[in-house]
Amino acid sequence: MSEHQQRFQALLRELFQFDSADLDFGIYRIMNHKRDVIGRYIAEDLPKTITDELTRGMLAEQEVIRRQLGQAREEIGEVLGPRAIDSDGVLQQAFHETTVGARYLRLQERQAWHVARGAEAEAFETTLYNHLYSFFSRYYDQGDFISKRRYSRSGRERYAIPYNGEEVHLHWANKDQYYIKTGEHFRNYAFKAGDVNVRFAVADANVEQGNVKGEKRCFFPSLKEAAWCEDERELHLPFEYRPATAADTAENGSKHLQEAIIGRAVADLRKHLDAAPLAALTTERHRNGDKPVTTFEYHLRRYTCRNTTDFFIHKDLKGFLTREFDFYLKHEVLNIDGVETTDE
Repeated sequence: MSEHQQRFQALLRELFQFDSADLDFGIYRIMNHKRDVIGRYIAEDLPKTITDELTRGMLAEQEVIRRQLGQAREEIGEVLGPRAIDSDGVLQQAFHETTVGARYLRLQERQAWHVARGAEAEAFETTLYNHLYSFFSRYYDQGDFISKRRYSRSGRERYAIPYNGEEVHLHWANKDQYYIKTGEHFRNYAFKAGDVNVRFAVADANVEQGNVKGEKRCFFPSLKEAAWCEDERELHLPFEYRPATAADTAENGSKHLQEAIIGRAVADLRKHLDAAPLAALTTERHRNGDKPVTTFEYHLRRYTCRNTTDFFIHKDLKGFLTREFDFYLKHEVLNIDGVETTDE
């Protein structure tokens, strides 16, 4: 498996939210229902389909040439004698001008050309996976599918928009999509880890009003304020829900910020908890896909995703991608702007 194929498959797993396999609500429940089918398609069916399409014409013709060469050798043996061709398949110079000899040499030339094209086919496969990656990645941004028809070549505007000649035309990046906001209900979250009861609750929240996406906000667990009650065997962990500050970005990075915050909280857990709740929360009981995770990480991700996963639903994603694919082929693969300046 090539590096470019692995990169494209990783992108598809991200698009289909494979890293959220342990979530069982909303759209994730639907995705989980088909996760095995999708995973098998990405890992097995898709590479096989691509390989078959790439090699169908070339390998089929190679097989035809191989059979024709075998028939030509038999014919030469019958017409010119068994010594006309040596063990390496080389035809004696004296028979090059004969009808069967000339046909045999033409078939050898065609076979050599196809062998040389084998290396080109491998390079073409790399190019194909790169194009597939570029096509799908250009519309995906932190869980949202953004309808931006863009050019990658220099010397022109970066984006193109669909326009039918109206006197006034309004267009925006999320046109033809419904925005679903899920971060409005901050319910307390409770679970049991062994003999320990754990409660997550938002102590402070800064939210946009109405169905507005607004500035990106994250959940910040306040491990220093975690309260442990030995008598009731209960741990209370407060959260802040707010935009990230410059210090937060510097500490956790700007990409996949919520996941980085979760990872840091898991790493810092031992610094702030007593032995009893720590032992219960660090028990490995759940798996996020193929990656083993602790009970704390599992529930922390489930809690934050339940409250922060805003997303867009496209009215006609298949139709949109079909139109964009046609645009991509003409402007990124074929580059129709340069057709008139090239030879046939």
